[in-house]
Amino acid sequence: MQEIDVIRSLAALAQEVRLRVFRALVVAGAQGLTPGSLCEQLAVAPNTLSFHLKELVHSGLVSQERQGRNLIYRASFDTMDDLLGYLTENCCQGASCLAETAKSCDC
Repeated sequence: MQEIDVIRSLAALAQEVRLRVFRALVVAGAQGLTPGSLCEQLAVAPNTLSFHLKELVHSGLVSQERQGRNLIYRASFDTMDDLLGYLTENCCQGASCLAETAKSCDC
């Protein structure tokens, strides 16, 4: 992951509503959520949610897919894993903390 991508991702998450949206999408998993579901779940106005979803999509942390008349938003787990990997790359004084093949949790 390039440094500019890390900055973009962290900047997107450095806001309360966007962090809550991203966490809700992580919990939803591959199924994702519609904007209506997110509005209900997070008690956020639709226009506010739309703005924050746009920022998360721009950062690469969230993807958007049209299914018929609905938009489905999903957390991009690959981007999330890359971000976490970048942030922890040199932890433990440079020694490897995870098995060579492990990128993240096994859930």
